[in-house]
Amino acid sequence: MTPAPIPPAVELSGVFWGPRRHLDILHDIGFSLAEGEVMAICGANGAGKSSLLRLLYRHQAPRKGTVRLMGRDIWLMGAPEAARIVAAVLQEQPTDFALTVREIVALGRLPHRKGFGPSPHDNAIVQASLYRMDLAHLADRAFGTLSGGERQRVMVARALAQEPRVLILDEPTNHLDIRHQLELLALLRGLGLTVISTLHDLTLAAEFADRVLVLSEGRILADARPDQALSEATIASAFNVTARVDRTGLAPRFSFQLQDH
Repeated sequence: MTPAPIPPAVELSGVFWGPRRHLDILHDIGFSLAEGEVMAICGANGAGKSSLLRLLYRHQAPRKGTVRLMGRDIWLMGAPEAARIVAAVLQEQPTDFALTVREIVALGRLPHRKGFGPSPHDNAIVQASLYRMDLAHLADRAFGTLSGGERQRVMVARALAQEPRVLILDEPTNHLDIRHQLELLALLRGLGLTVISTLHDLTLAAEFADRVLVLSEGRILADARPDQALSEATIASAFNVTARVDRTGLAPRFSFQLQDH
C-alpha cells in the first residue's frame, strides 16, 4: 500500500489580499515549503513582504485563495491550534510591558496550556528557550529596560517556547550587532523547523536560505535557490537599481548603483 504523500508545511494557492475597500496589495501569490525548508523573502519597501507574513501567521485572511499549514486551511483551524503550529517574531516590539523577560518568554506556552498555571514541563521549555537565546542572566529583568537587540532575542525565545513547526520572522536581524545576526541565523537554520523570514540584507539572505522569494509590487518576481533568485536582472527589477553580483568568493557579494534615467 502506497503511503499518503506528506503535505507541505506551508502552501499558498492563488492568494490575493488588500485592505477592506482598497485595491489588492498581494496578487496571485502561490508557493509551498516542505518541512524543514528555509525561505527568505526579499523586496523593496512596499513590495508586500509584511502583508504576506501576516497571512502566514493568521493575522489577516486572504481576500481570495488559500493558506494551508500541514495540508489544512489555516482559517478552518481555531486560533490556539494554529498557534501550536506557527509562531511569529515581528518587528514591532512592545516596550511598556510591566513583565520580566521570563514572563514574556512564558507567554509562548499559552497555546499549549491545559490548566490554570504553567506545568513543570512548561517551565522547563521556557528555561531552555532562555538559555538557547543567551538570556538566562536577564530572566528577571523588566522587558522595557532592555536594549533593542536584547528585546529581539526575547521575542525569538518566546516563539521557540511556543514549540512551533513553522517559524515566521519579520526582519529578525534588525537591532542586532553582526555577531548576534550570524548567531541568530545559524540557530534558526539548526532548529529543523520550516522558517520564513523577511530580510533586507541580500548577503544574509543568500547565506541563510534554501530558497529566496523576491516580491515586487505584490507579485512574485522570483522563487528559487539564492544563486538563481538573486540575479543581477531580478535585483535590478525589484529594487530599481543597477546590481552587480560577485560570486568568486565563498559567499556572493552585492554592489548597487542608482539607475541612470
